[in-house]
Amino acid sequence: MRKLLAYSDEISVQPGQHIEFKVSSEMPGEFNFKIVHIRCGDNSPEGPGLKQTEIKSQANGQYPARYQKTQVGSYIEMVGQNPEITGAFTLQAMIWPTLLGHKEQAIAGAWNHNKQSGYLLYLNAQGQLSAKLGDGSSKPTVVSTDTPLNERRWCLVAVTFDVQSGILQVLQQPQDDYASLSDTRAHASVHTQRRPDLTAPFLIAAWNENDMDHEPRVAGIYNGKIDNPKVFRQAIPLNQLHILKHRDLASPFHDALAADWDFSHEIKGTTIVDLSVNGINGRTVNLPTRAMTGWNHDASEMNWTHRPSHYGAIHFHEDDVYDCGWETDVRWKIPDDQKSGTYAAYFSQADHWFYAPFYVRPKKGKPTAKLCLIIATASYYAYLNNQMPVTWDSLEEHSSNTFTVLSETDLHLKTHPEHGLSMYDNHTDGSGVCYASRLRPFMKMGPTDDLWQYNADTHITDWLEETDIEFDVITDDDLNAEGVELIRDYTCVMTTTHPEYYSHPMMISLINYQNQGGRFIYMGGNGFYWRVAYHPELPGVIEMRRAEDGMRSWIAEPGEYYMSFTGELSGLWRRNGIPPERICGTGFSAQGFNHSRPYERTAASHDPRVEWMFENIAASESIGDFGLVFGGAAGSEIDSADYNLGTAPHALIVAEASNFGPDFHWVNEEFLHTHSAVNGENCPHVRCDMVFYETPKGGAVFSASSIAFSGALSYNQYQNNVSRLLANVVRRFLDPVAFEVPS
Repeated sequence: MRKLLAYSDEISVQPGQHIEFKVSSEMPGEFNFKIVHIRCGDNSPEGPGLKQTEIKSQANGQYPARYQKTQVGSYIEMVGQNPEITGAFTLQAMIWPTLLGHKEQAIAGAWNHNKQSGYLLYLNAQGQLSAKLGDGSSKPTVVSTDTPLNERRWCLVAVTFDVQSGILQVLQQPQDDYASLSDTRAHASVHTQRRPDLTAPFLIAAWNENDMDHEPRVAGIYNGKIDNPKVFRQAIPLNQLHILKHRDLASPFHDALAADWDFSHEIKGTTIVDLSVNGINGRTVNLPTRAMTGWNHDASEMNWTHRPSHYGAIHFHEDDVYDCGWETDVRWKIPDDQKSGTYAAYFSQADHWFYAPFYVRPKKGKPTAKLCLIIATASYYAYLNNQMPVTWDSLEEHSSNTFTVLSETDLHLKTHPEHGLSMYDNHTDGSGVCYASRLRPFMKMGPTDDLWQYNADTHITDWLEETDIEFDVITDDDLNAEGVELIRDYTCVMTTTHPEYYSHPMMISLINYQNQGGRFIYMGGNGFYWRVAYHPELPGVIEMRRAEDGMRSWIAEPGEYYMSFTGELSGLWRRNGIPPERICGTGFSAQGFNHSRPYERTAASHDPRVEWMFENIAASESIGDFGLVFGGAAGSEIDSADYNLGTAPHALIVAEASNFGPDFHWVNEEFLHTHSAVNGENCPHVRCDMVFYETPKGGAVFSASSIAFSGALSYNQYQNNVSRLLANVVRRFLDPVAFEVPS
C-alpha cells in the first residue's frame, strides 16, 4: 500500500509564480524532495524508458514527514451562528435516502457525538427515523419509529420537542401518491426531563465529533437528498407538520421560524441561503451534488435554471471529497527562465516514492515556441483515482475481453476513500460521481503508471524532444480560463492522446483558433466527447452529467442532466450541437483493448494536397503495424469521419484501419436499435480514419484518430513510418506557407 502521498495546489504555473506541495506520510522521519522535468514516463519493458532530469532548486532537499488527515463526506456547516432556540423546537426536512440499513446517518441538528449532547434528527442503523436529545451528563434520550423508510422515496421527517411537557417526538410521512403494503407512515414519542446542550455547531447531513487523536471532525454522513429543511422555535403539532412543506408567509408558524434553508438559491456556488429574517446562512463542504430534483419536482421542467424551485434538493454522499485540505510542506518559486514543459515533484522515503505532476506554461502573452501542446487535464481529473477494475466487475472484462488484474494501487484506492472517486465510479449509494477535483493525490496518473492518459501523453513530449521540435505546454484549465487569446499566437496547436472531457469555452476556443488560420493536430481518440464545466468559485474541479447517450458507466437521474456549476446541458457534445467532427473531422466510433491495427493508405493519400505527408513512406506500407499500445498505431479508442455530423466536405481520409475483431465494439450512440452487427467482425463503422483538411485563412487539421497512435512513435529508436508521417505533418504545419482550400 502507498504510505507516501502528495499533491500540489496548482496544476499549471508560470515562471515567477509559486507552487505548493502538500505531503502525507505514514512513516516517521524525513522525506526527500526534488523537482524533475519529465520527458517520458513510460518505464515498461518495451517502452522508451523513464526519462527525467532533476531541476536544480533551493527547494530540493529533506523535509519532516507527517501524516495528514482528510475529511471525507459532504455536508453543510453554518457560517458563524446556529439557529436560535431556547426551549421548544421543531426540526423538519424532506429527505430521499439512498443507503438505509447501513449505519447511523445524520439528517440535521446541533449534536456533539463525543459528549452525547445537543439535538439530532437522524436515521438509525436499521433505517428508522430517530432523534436524540442530550445534555452531556448521561446517556441521551433517544426516540425511534419502528418502521424503516423506503430508499429513493421522498418522505417528510421531523422531530419536535415540547419543553413544558418534556415530550420528544419524531414523525415520518411518505410523499408517494400511491397506497402501498410497505407504507412507512409512522411516529414515535418519549418523555424526557433533559434539556439539550445547544453549544455544538449546527450541521446538515453530519454530526460533530472528535477523532482518536481528539481532533475535531464530522461523522455520521448522510447518503441521499435533503430538501427544504427548517427549524422552528416551538413544538408544532404533528397534524400540522404537513404545511411546513410549503413556504407560506401566512402560516401560523411563520413567526416562529429560526431558520429556513432554500437549496434552490445559489445553486452554482457553495452558499446555503436561509430565507428567514435570521440569516443563518451556511456553506457546503466537499461538494455535495446540487441542481438535484426536489420533492416537488413534477417533470414540468427538466432544466433547473428555468424552474429552480423544483430543484431544491442536495444529494450528500459519505465518500465525497473535494480538497484533501492538507497543509503545505514544500513551496517552490518557478525561476523566471524555466522552460515550459512537463514537470513533477518527486518524493521518496525509505522504499516508498510518489510523483506530483504539474506543468510550467509560458508567461501570459509570451509564447516561446510556434507549437503548443494542450495537456488534457480535465480528462485527467475525470479518470483520477478510478476504481473501475474493482467496481466495474464483469463490465470491464466484457468491455476488454480480458480478465481483470488488480494492481497495488487498485487495492489501495479500494481501502482509502479519502483519495476520492473518479467520474467513472459510483458512490457507495449507487449514484454516479459527477464532480472531480485535482486537489488530492494523483493515483494512476503519473510517471511509471499505465499507458493511459498521462503516461501515454509523455510519448508525445518524448517524441517532440527527440525530433528537436520546440514546443510550449498549456493545460485545459488554462484554455478554459483564457480562451482563444491563449493560443492565438501559436502557428500550430496539438492535443494529447485522449482529450475526452471539454468545456464550452474550450470547444469554442479551438473552433475560433482554426477559423483564424491556426493549424490543429489531433493526436488522440475519443476526443471532445463529454461536455464539462469548471466551478465558478472553487479551483481545480469539474462537473459532468452522463445524460441519455454515450459509452458511459452510469446515467444521471431524469431531470438532472443540466450542470449545477453553469446550468448548461451536459452529456455528449454530439448531443449538445458541437460534434467532435466539427473540431477535428472525426468522432468516436469504437473501442477495444486487446489488439491494435495498422493504417493502410487510401487512394486519397495520393492526392497532391497531401503528397508532403507521405514523403519517404511507400504506397504499399502498412503504417504502424507496431506500437506500445496493444501492438499497433490504430487502437484502444478510435474515431472515424462522418460528413453528416460535421466532417469537412473536402476532408481527405488519407489512411484507414479496419479489420478489427470481436473485441472492438461500435459505440452505442451510433445505432438506433439493438442488433448483432456491433463489433469489428461484422460492423463497417468500426474503423479508424486518419483525416486531413484545410481550414480558413491558410490553416489545416490533421487527425490521427487513435489513442494508440502515439505509442508507436518510439518504435525502432523512432525510425519508423508513424514517426516520419507525424514529423512531416508537424513541420508542414509549422511552415508559414498557407494551405489553400480546394475549389
